Amino acid sequence: MRIEHVAVYTPDPAPMRAFYRTYFGAEEGAPYHNPRTGLSTWFLTFPEGGCRLELMTRPGVESPPAAPFLAGYTHLCFALGNREAVDSLTARLAADGFAVKSGPRVTGDGYYESCVLDPDGNEVELVG
Repeated sequence: MRIEHVAVYTPDPAPMRAFYRTYFGAEEGAPYHNPRTGLSTWFLTFPEGGCRLELMTRPGVESPPAAPFLAGYTHLCFALGNREAVDSLTARLAADGFAVKSGPRVTGDGYYESCVLDPDGNEVELVG
């Protein structure tokens, strides 16, 4: 058994699609649109397979309220293979104007990680 995909609503899918293509090598499948409900979705597949990301939008979707801790979705995590890759991608994202929430650092549970925010403010964890 494995997780096939995770779905995230976004008010504006274009910057989210570009972010995951540009920085994580995602390949984008053909979009789906339901004219009855207004739902549009894009599946993003990452190198080396694994879980896909489904970006979804429909009329009325807004960014969630900011809070330090909310029940439910917390973050996506990408294993980059080594510390140098974490350092490099973190620096690239910061230089391109994306917020670095923490790191790079060794965490209490032994991961070498940094946490950045995607265009919608979702946390993306990078581990070595």
